[in-house]
Amino acid sequence: DVQLVESGGGLVQAGGSLRLSCAASGFSIDAYDIGWFRQAPGKEREGVSVISRSDDSTYYADSVKDRFTISSDSAKNTVYLQMNSLKSEDTAVYYCNALHLGTNYWGKGTQVTVSS
Repeated sequence: DVQLVESGGGLVQAGGSLRLSCAASGFSIDAYDIGWFRQAPGKEREGVSVISRSDDSTYYADSVKDRFTISSDSAKNTVYLQMNSLKSEDTAVYYCNALHLGTNYWGKGTQVTVSS
């Protein structure tokens, strides 16, 4: 079974940093498009950053460019999201997502709260 388990969320002050981890099992992260989405209270889930395996490109939402960095470790089958210069508007539940052959897989999410 495909499983995604996020960790690393928490409470941080504005301007601080956090690193989220997504441990994958049941598949190789090198074979799937994989990345991070987030959902703030009262808002729709939005894409934050994704690694596309079709062309090895990365996508960042405009709101996080130059602050967040996505990376992956094939040996650990884990994807990371380094978040720097956090803002209150980054507060949300962050979800790991994997896409393969038209099927989306989701983790349960990890809460990130940025206090101003």
